[in-house]
This record gives sequence, C-alpha cells and structure tokens, in this order.
Amino acid sequence: MTFEEIKNLLIEKFGAEVIAGEEAGVLQPALLIAPAYIVGVCRELRDNAGTYFDFLSCLTGVDYGVEAGKFGVVYNLSSIPYQTQLTLKVIKEHGRDVNDLPVFPSLVEVYRTADWHEREAYDLVGIFFENHPDLRRILLPDDWEGFPMRKDYQAAEYYKGIKID
Repeated sequence: MTFEEIKNLLIEKFGAEVIAGEEAGVLQPALLIAPAYIVGVCRELRDNAGTYFDFLSCLTGVDYGVEAGKFGVVYNLSSIPYQTQLTLKVIKEHGRDVNDLPVFPSLVEVYRTADWHEREAYDLVGIFFENHPDLRRILLPDDWEGFPMRKDYQAAEYYKGIKID
C-alpha cells in the first residue's frame, strides 16, 4: 500500500480526526496520529492483511524544545513480508515540569518490542507511557535525577560524590 492508501485506510476505519497532520514529500514521510488513537492505529496496521506492519523497529521520544512546549513519540513500523516501512508520530503540548510528565499510551500490548523502547524514552526524555507493564529506568541508575535528553537538562556536577565531567 502507498502512503496515501494507508492514510485513507486509517481515515475510513477511525474517522478524519485520527490524522493530526502529515509530513509528505520529505525523505521519511510520516503520518501524525492523534495520540488517543495510536494503539488502535498500530493494531490495525499490524492486523490488516493489506499492510501487515508486523515489526516495531524503533520508537523514539522527542523533546521539541523549550519554546515549542511539545513532546512526541516517533514510531518506525516495518512490514517484513511486504518489505515496507512507515513512520508514525504523536505530538502533544506539555510543560517542562519533571514532576508532571507528558503521557502517551503504551504500545506493549501491540508490539512486545515497545517494552524496552518505551522504557528508554521514559528514562532519557521523561515520557510516561500509560499502561506500560514495567515502566522504570533502563539505562540510568534508579536514583538519577532528571532526563538527560531533554533540551533544558542541566547535568549535575557530582553523582554520589564522583565528579561528572
């Protein structure tokens, strides 16, 4: 299926509100999905015989910057039998408070590979994935403060008495 056919399939299945936008005519075209629909969209794209995106090859948390006030998640889907790829994005406005994390639905129930990808996005960017079965740090120590891939992150000078260069 072409990019346009996939977009039309999703609109037909979920309604026009499922598509929040699109990035076409670029090296890696992407569909911007309304965050509330991402689980259903991925399930449809996995189970539909015409698309069969059976593999979540990558999931990346994104901080769009302090001025933009937005966070997002980029999903790279692959169909092994059809040898095609598709990029989906979800974006929402959210503040910078590390005690109030941006929340997106977890895809673990659709793609098991989302488990570790979502933990990494949580650990480094501070994105909370609702209904994730074991959302905890995966790369940094449990007592690490902050999220180092955020645009406004300030590295500590010391960690447990050891100077950080």
